[in-house]
Amino acid sequence: MTTRIFGTVWGLIITAVLVTVPLSFQDRLPEPLATHWSDRADGSSSFTGFVLMATVPWVVTWVVMVGLAVRGTMLRRRLSRGYWWGFLVGLGLFVMGMTLSTVHANLDRPVWTEAELAGWIVLAVMLAAVGGGLAAGFLGRGEPDQSPPAGEAPPKLRLRPGQRSVWVSRVSNPWLLALTVAGGAVFVAAAGVALVGATPNVVWGPLLFASVVVLLSGLFTSAATVRVTDDGLAVGFGPFGWPVRRIRLSKIEKAWSEIRYPSQVGGWGIRGVPGMAAIMLRGGDCLVLRYRSGGQLLISVDDARRGASLINALIEERVA
Repeated sequence: MTTRIFGTVWGLIITAVLVTVPLSFQDRLPEPLATHWSDRADGSSSFTGFVLMATVPWVVTWVVMVGLAVRGTMLRRRLSRGYWWGFLVGLGLFVMGMTLSTVHANLDRPVWTEAELAGWIVLAVMLAAVGGGLAAGFLGRGEPDQSPPAGEAPPKLRLRPGQRSVWVSRVSNPWLLALTVAGGAVFVAAAGVALVGATPNVVWGPLLFASVVVLLSGLFTSAATVRVTDDGLAVGFGPFGWPVRRIRLSKIEKAWSEIRYPSQVGGWGIRGVPGMAAIMLRGGDCLVLRYRSGGQLLISVDDARRGASLINALIEERVA
């Protein structure tokens, strides 16, 4: 509850600064005003555009972060709490600092080309944002996560002689599916525009390439189907369950289930961290395999304990 209250109050404070400070000095700012510098001011924006450019991305990000906190799953793990606090505080300090420094650089300038922004101010804003974010993440991470009981035996089923069992589970991420659909829509639109030649290549070319990347990535990482049979484990990727990765039972030492979150394995999708590969589509229940070679594979999937039980029973049957 404290985290949600803080996130709401912090977001309101940053939003108020982003809106009220420029409005308070509007009569002392040029129109348009400078918003980009290299050696000197080389980019400008209208006053309204400047305020919207600073406020809208922040408000959207803030609402998403508070929504994640309200949902609660992101704040269950210590590392996730650290990320949440650090990102929200650090980003807030950054957008507030850049807005205040831009207003200061344009203050009482007759035209935007005369606005000056010292390099040390930008550096100070970045250092304050990074330092504040790191401090907030460290202080807000809370108590260490509770470790699972030591020596807990992996789950195992008892199979009758000659009995054959199959376990199938499927998991999908609606956000990644929506992103895939959006990528497909953009691809169709960009391809159509390209065919009729309504825009030059420099416009539709990068857009077409980006949409293809998003579409293909989403097709392979938005859903997964996991099947355990006498032959081993098979993981089918994407809504159509293809391509398929197959793992023989002879390669698996044992299996169990754990509660894991994207922040613990490097993010969403197909990830690799030292000693472990992960197929992470959503936080929560995960099936974990330990290979006889020493490595591990983690798959976020529903009913993982039952799948691990069947894998262990099949391994024992083969050994016997």
